[in-house]
Amino acid sequence: MQTTYICNHCGEVFPLEEAVLAEGDRLCQPCAERLTFICDECGGRFYIESDAGDGHHSLCRYCYDHHYTRCDRCGVLIHNSDVCEFGEEYLCRDCYDDVRDDAVIHDYNYTPDLVFHGKGLRKFGVELEIDNGGQCTSHAERLLRVANRQAENLYIKTDGSLDDGLELVTHPMTLDYHLHEMPWGAVLDTARQMDYQSHSAGTCGLHVHISRMAFGCTYEAQEAGIARLVFFVEKFWPELLRFSRRTQYQLNRWAARYGMKLCPKEQIDHAKNSCAGRYTAVNLTNADTVELRLFRGTLKLNTLTATLQLVDHLCEVAVSMSDTDVQDMSWFDFLDRIREPELIQYLKERRLYVNEAVCMACGGED
Repeated sequence: MQTTYICNHCGEVFPLEEAVLAEGDRLCQPCAERLTFICDECGGRFYIESDAGDGHHSLCRYCYDHHYTRCDRCGVLIHNSDVCEFGEEYLCRDCYDDVRDDAVIHDYNYTPDLVFHGKGLRKFGVELEIDNGGQCTSHAERLLRVANRQAENLYIKTDGSLDDGLELVTHPMTLDYHLHEMPWGAVLDTARQMDYQSHSAGTCGLHVHISRMAFGCTYEAQEAGIARLVFFVEKFWPELLRFSRRTQYQLNRWAARYGMKLCPKEQIDHAKNSCAGRYTAVNLTNADTVELRLFRGTLKLNTLTATLQLVDHLCEVAVSMSDTDVQDMSWFDFLDRIREPELIQYLKERRLYVNEAVCMACGGED
């Protein structure tokens, strides 16, 4: 029975139990400590000349090839699970943070440090998709100059659902700020001047994020208000479908309904248990906001204004009425609450205001 071995490097004889294995060789402890390293990824021992790591990581060639990459900007070694993608680049976190903060058109997952505009807890963040005008920096810079001349109101992102366009995203704003401080008219005019489309493109949505605080200051109040909002959307789905200008196919794909239940409590429980994800008419997957995804994109100011006013009324119903009141409410009861001329005009255009038609003298949406 063998009890000793010869070190493959120094040739000295040592007890077998002291052998250190490295790439198939038996080494003594001194030689192993001087000539080899332990891979940080797999824990195997290898000769120093095959170390593929850097000053912070010791890696065998296999682990380097299969589990690590280098930042395309600074060259630092990154584990594949920590890689940040920006366009076609693979970046470390530091470079990713630098480049996304400096970019004019940000990637889809970008969220800046938010700026909150207006007094009050009921704030809306708008995501307006525009398409067929290019995804170029010069267009984005022009739109940002218009939107942010007086304050930081808007940032711009890419969106994979668009053919060749941009997603315009506002910081959270009160309805009053949207209507009187945010230069929506100039932004929409500028987009049209650069040949963007929104309603006509067929790819574009108008999404409105509502702050959870708009429904109350406690979790219980927020959940109750959101339940009434979801119930309202399901109850008046035909009317809201007409209001939205979406086709049924577009809603099924990007803003599906949950299905009507008997009361708000059952409605919210059903929605949360549906595993429907974010492509729902009322998206509940965000931590701080509820997102209404019903509406088709538009470059018409009155339509955008009316949409925000409608969302404000939906919030008012959700926070000021009881479950029973919302269950008993008719569409005409809801219309009785509306006084804003822009919203009334739009409801008439969509034949939703006591079936009263109106001449659409202002032209189309784009």
